[in-house]
Amino acid sequence: MHVQGFTAAAVAAGIRYTGRSDLGLIFSEVPAVAAGVLTTNRVKAAPVRLSMERLRTGRAQAILVNSGNANACTGVPGMEAARATSAMAAQALGIEEELVQLASTGVIGLPLPVDSFARAMPELVGNLSASKLDDVAQAIMTTDLVEKTAAQRIVINNTPVSLFGMAKGSGMIRPDMATMLCFVVTDAQIVFPVLDKLLREAVDESFNAITVDGDTSTNDMVLVLANGMANNAWIDEDNAEGVRIFGTALREICQELALKIVADGEGATKLVRIEVKGARTRAEAINAGQTIANSALVKTAFFGEDANWGRIMAALGRSDCNFQEDRVDIAFDDVLLVEHGLCLGADAEARATEVLKQKRFTVGIELHEGHAHAVVHTCDFSFDYVKINANYRS
Repeated sequence: MHVQGFTAAAVAAGIRYTGRSDLGLIFSEVPAVAAGVLTTNRVKAAPVRLSMERLRTGRAQAILVNSGNANACTGVPGMEAARATSAMAAQALGIEEELVQLASTGVIGLPLPVDSFARAMPELVGNLSASKLDDVAQAIMTTDLVEKTAAQRIVINNTPVSLFGMAKGSGMIRPDMATMLCFVVTDAQIVFPVLDKLLREAVDESFNAITVDGDTSTNDMVLVLANGMANNAWIDEDNAEGVRIFGTALREICQELALKIVADGEGATKLVRIEVKGARTRAEAINAGQTIANSALVKTAFFGEDANWGRIMAALGRSDCNFQEDRVDIAFDDVLLVEHGLCLGADAEARATEVLKQKRFTVGIELHEGHAHAVVHTCDFSFDYVKINANYRS
């Protein structure tokens, strides 16, 4: 998909991998309105710290991203390397250095090979094309098995507007934020306060509502660049219809990418929707859902196709959600297995087990305490999850 004014490219720079692209560049012909949501981890990689600093201006024109090396926990040399690679890109593109956003993903603690960037930069910039956004989506993959992209075409006040998003993520995924990179580019003309607000709302309903293994990374970020080249009526506080339409499209792109991340979770064989209903507050419903979704015992039961509702009840009990055990109902899709805190018997358990043999299913928890609800998406833990992470650095 083409988005007006945006070009992209990816090359094999040899940062860590051999024979595959690992360095990507996204470039806007003109400076774009830029908003971002970055990791909440106290330990932040050098590119995250630099991008946070530059996002204060609300403007960007390029995103330089590499895989294979996180440039995290690398001290002063790591920040110097981040600035050096940023300067290389800015010079090659002929733009201000402060307009370059940086992102990295990969192994923590290794020095960033700046020479690899220097050798690859002429080819990278020379290959920029409007048709190569998908190439960047491939270049940012680490343990991902598939590239993850999503697109929307919308109409704002009779003017066509395009959005394209890409993401990477497979392990170290949990809410606040999920451990991933996501870049969305759009030719929409939109003011920064509205873009920033809509992005944060979209992230809360997508990347902050998924988990694979409960770990938060040092490098998480979601960036949105809007270059205004669609020349639509400004999407601002006075354009309620434009805000609604654009906000819906952005949210749907983020949700699609978030689900693709969970479905591609390291070693995952099942995509599971945890829905908590009847909580006293939404915060309690979210906490209950996340506690269940992050439970290793629950996730291994999903892999084993075992309707072990006791593990779900136990996880719920150690959450920060207020409830009474004898009011809890638990269902797998439309099969009610637990009612008022008690199992409904062998037949119900057998039918629930059949549900777990599916690739996708919902675990529904009704607390009967209030009217708040929340949804969290997760996956199972398989043998391959351990294999992948035991050998990640080798």
